[in-house]
Amino acid sequence: MVNMNLESKINIVKNSLKNKKVAIGFSGGADSTLLAYLSSKQAKDTLLITIDNNVLPKGFIDNTKKIAKSFNLKQEIIKLNFFEDEEFLLNNSKRCYNCRNKMYSKIQEVAYENGFDFICDGNNISDLVVDRPGILITYKKEFKTPFIEAKLDSNEIHEYLNKNSIPYSKSTTCLATRIPRNTLTTKEKIKTISDCEDYILKNTECEIVKARLFDKFIICEVDNILALIKDEKFKKINNLITSKFHKKLSINLSEINDDKKITLDYNNGSFSYKLPFTLNIESTKEQINTKLLLKSNKKLETEHFEIFEEGLIKGHNFKTYDDALNKFMDLLSKLRRNI
Repeated sequence: MVNMNLESKINIVKNSLKNKKVAIGFSGGADSTLLAYLSSKQAKDTLLITIDNNVLPKGFIDNTKKIAKSFNLKQEIIKLNFFEDEEFLLNNSKRCYNCRNKMYSKIQEVAYENGFDFICDGNNISDLVVDRPGILITYKKEFKTPFIEAKLDSNEIHEYLNKNSIPYSKSTTCLATRIPRNTLTTKEKIKTISDCEDYILKNTECEIVKARLFDKFIICEVDNILALIKDEKFKKINNLITSKFHKKLSINLSEINDDKKITLDYNNGSFSYKLPFTLNIESTKEQINTKLLLKSNKKLETEHFEIFEEGLIKGHNFKTYDDALNKFMDLLSKLRRNI
């Protein structure tokens, strides 16, 4: 059985979807699959909207169709050719922001055209402590975020999916993120990454593969390193990739783990947490609805938090760890980052 704390969070999501006409930006990954599943049980009507943008893993669209059919939900697949978008191809620091803006604008348009006014994405609370500037588009477009409201993290979402035998795709992330920022994105690079990942997935027991493309190297991240190196498989894979793509293959020894969970270094009512991005103090100030004890260009201070431009959050005056974590999660959705 799922623990009661998780079940209570799931009930918050169910209540937010109940009797509504729900449109979901749908990738078939863990987050959007759980959102679609819960919506199929609770919503008045559900529409899954999937973007096919030419920079997604092989089998991506077929997997979304399979999941949508299993939930008996309507799906719209929208084709966007990102290779015609010069700004996207520049691959600068705003790449993920620009990408989401383009996709969410289309999702919003299609949802409204079909009479769906409750538009959701699958962002969860642990997405707010990683380097994903696209969250600003979620806020800008006013998409609903039921998992953030319920304070569900990636670990809990995977737990619920697994315990309820709900299938989802583990390979849904944009292939353009495998290319270092400020180097051009090209069809050739995307094809190299796609072919490399697909070959490893088919020839090992790995379920998640990310092939990061550099000048002379392909650095491979997987969720199961032993599956990649046993029975001399790595040697065979390395020989094929070296001969086909003329690049050296390396392994990142840190296995991929998507079970993200927010934990605090808590001691005597206080903690500090460093985010991997800087904060826009002025925009953050506009979101905070509690009394500010101090505000400057570099820092904000409330009863419980000091919020620094460099991304450092200091918390204090908490009675328990759970109290600190709960209030920190409340704060996260009010923070506005720089890109």
